[in-house]
Amino acid sequence: MATNRSQNRWRSKHRFVKTQLNVMARRQTHDALTDLANTFELRGKGEAVSFACFVTRALLQRAEYSPEAAEMIADFADSYLRDREIHAA
Repeated sequence: MATNRSQNRWRSKHRFVKTQLNVMARRQTHDALTDLANTFELRGKGEAVSFACFVTRALLQRAEYSPEAAEMIADFADSYLRDREIHAA
């Protein structure tokens, strides 16, 4: 774990553009983030989270004019909500 001094230095340096996100998640989520990072040549799990958000936003934009994309997103959302206990904390 980083020291208080290094954490404060990081926060001071990035205070206007970044916030730190520490989350407890199942091992499978951490593994999936590692896989995303490796597959798409990202710089780690933090960037994999950003990439996942980017892809989700892009799919939502695509769904505005593509019924297939809208249906796919609806299917993903329904599936996640149905099996939330498997995927979430």
